[in-house]
Amino acid sequence: MTLSPYPVVRLKPKAQATRAVRHGFPWIYDNELVTDRRSRSLAPGTIAVLEDAERTPLALVAVNPGSRIMARVLDRDSRARIDEGWLRARLVRALALRERLYDAPFYRLVHAEADGLPGVVIDRFGDIAVIQPNAAWADVHLPALVAALTEVTGVSTVLKNAGGRARGLEGLDDVSRVEIGTAPGAPVAVPMNGALYMADLEGGQKTGLFFDQRPNHAFAAGLSRGAKVLDVFSHVGGFALAALAGGAASALAVDGSAPALTLAEEGARRSGLEARFATRRGDAFDVLAALAEEGARFDVVICDPPAFAPSKKALEAGLRAYERVARMAAVLVEEGGFLGLCSCSHAADLGKFRGACVRGIGRAGREGQLVHTGFAGPDHPLHPQLAESGYLKALFFRL
Repeated sequence: MTLSPYPVVRLKPKAQATRAVRHGFPWIYDNELVTDRRSRSLAPGTIAVLEDAERTPLALVAVNPGSRIMARVLDRDSRARIDEGWLRARLVRALALRERLYDAPFYRLVHAEADGLPGVVIDRFGDIAVIQPNAAWADVHLPALVAALTEVTGVSTVLKNAGGRARGLEGLDDVSRVEIGTAPGAPVAVPMNGALYMADLEGGQKTGLFFDQRPNHAFAAGLSRGAKVLDVFSHVGGFALAALAGGAASALAVDGSAPALTLAEEGARRSGLEARFATRRGDAFDVLAALAEEGARFDVVICDPPAFAPSKKALEAGLRAYERVARMAAVLVEEGGFLGLCSCSHAADLGKFRGACVRGIGRAGREGQLVHTGFAGPDHPLHPQLAESGYLKALFFRL
């Protein structure tokens, strides 16, 4: 038998994780592993063989002693070797799915655990890829990952985005940089749902654009023919531009960020939609209240706020915020019009989020039929064992 080049970490006797890992669960928490001086001294990102309490190998894992998720499953075959060839094979598989789904190279290429690359997010913008290595092992293997990425996809520029909460939880730096190629130096035009969106890949939120809402934008666009549309928390024009491309009579985009609204206006101009597009900058709750005071009414209102419940600790406050959004938005919807409400909080599951929305609609004195429930697009596949990978919910009500 060939000895593994990797150190060993072992599950505690009777650890529930033993069965969970065998059934495909990709995480092992720090309280499920035997932690001694040796395991605690492993460098963050170390590859190790995971054994059960009887010393039977279960998987290859990436270890980070400083993280609550102390080990992440990389390969169920404990004899595998994590090298550029292994990374290349995972990327080839991820690319094959996206090329089946989309006819243009604008999509999420890698969605972390669901694509077999734990903690790794890669969004593709034509010839540019933006990578978020949100786990220590990916940070350690970043040069090999970038080399494999350029070989498999042919992109000429790879940007590392180090923003976001996940890297902090892993004890990683927040330094973003150009890994290979040349920074774009200007926003990049991204075609989606008949409109052009402007993505700031260097200074924008996350990787610069939210591909996950693409099918929900399309559904809203289908409701918006001839309609007066309000898009709250619009970012770079998300629902508004798709609605206009789908034939909306007008769209008003509301956001707190002036740079995001400037990008939305540029997207509208490049899409030939600027005559029917307007923006309003301000706190979303303040603007919703002001619109109600002005007696404004819309045929379609969509609210896509940031994660109000990013953790279990924030769940109750987050649900109250979602209820408030629903209440304030519902009063702006014309009789027989549509209200779209979204959540990207994985801590608020579909049932809890739907409950908060229904309460808010009721508190506004309105009644609603739930006509559609949407999720992230298929370039954001779910890991069947990991509820967190199904974070996005979009509910459309007819009021």
